[in-house]
Amino acid sequence: MSNLIAIAYPDVETATRVRDRLLDMQREKLITLADAAVAEKKPDGKIKLHQLRSTVSGGAAAGTLWGGLIGLLFLAPLLGMAVGAAAGAAGGAATDIGVDDSFMRDLGQRMQPGSATLFLLVVQSTPDKVIAEVAPYGGEIIQTSLSAEAEASLRESVEAARSAAAAR
Repeated sequence: MSNLIAIAYPDVETATRVRDRLLDMQREKLITLADAAVAEKKPDGKIKLHQLRSTVSGGAAAGTLWGGLIGLLFLAPLLGMAVGAAAGAAGGAATDIGVDDSFMRDLGQRMQPGSATLFLLVVQSTPDKVIAEVAPYGGEIIQTSLSAEAEASLRESVEAARSAAAAR
């Protein structure tokens, strides 16, 4: 089971740097993420989502393949590919995997313009090593799906890591 953790940052650059560092740690097997996305609140109040995976491009590619194959049956492979790509892209846009887009947008409405929130779906991690790496970036844990006790422990660990990083 994955745990959702949302962390607020003062700007999208910091949130993106933390996300990229977490992806590096995933390659090092220190954390396993089911998803990681950054929600940015633009100065005009709109929310922009920066997601790792695009379901639109994947859907379009699959639709092109299947449309081409079906088009071959009806002797119109190019038409089949075009229709398949459009249908696949539409299906991909309607598909929501990972952190729910509407949840990210709703939480993003509470953000200040110019700020960003990093959303993580954590499958497993080595908390002491992961927290030590990301604590120096700052950020505020604003929501989790952890139990109250586990969330309190996470907040204490982050504060301890920040204090240790500041003392260096």
